Amino acid sequence: MATNRKCPECGAVINGRTDKKFCSDSCRSTHNNRENSDRFNLMRNVNHALRKNRRILEELNPKGKVTLPRQKLEERGFNFKYFTNMYRTRQGLVYLYCYEHGYLPLEKDYILLVRWRDWPHP
Repeated sequence: MATNRKCPECGAVINGRTDKKFCSDSCRSTHNNRENSDRFNLMRNVNHALRKNRRILEELNPKGKVTLPRQKLEERGFNFKYFTNMYRTRQGLVYLYCYEHGYLPLEKDYILLVRWRDWPHP
């Protein structure tokens, strides 16, 4: 018994295997891209912000450790909302990292920039 299954993307009749869900590769790709677009856009935006933050920290900290005003990072577009990990010292200080480049907020709107020494390099 033949059933007239329809493609969920374009509505065309599906021919071929009984477990086939779309009429063509194009319809399958279009459907999956639309289903995943919001999630991929969010991931792309977060990854872009992390890469930008890392680049800013690397440029401002060529020697591995420096203290500077918070405003220097803000002027370059650093987004304090995004970081990859946190490190809490025994004294309770919390360093925030963008990959191997980190920072510690200090008093009077200063920031200590550091580089993680044991970060694995390719």
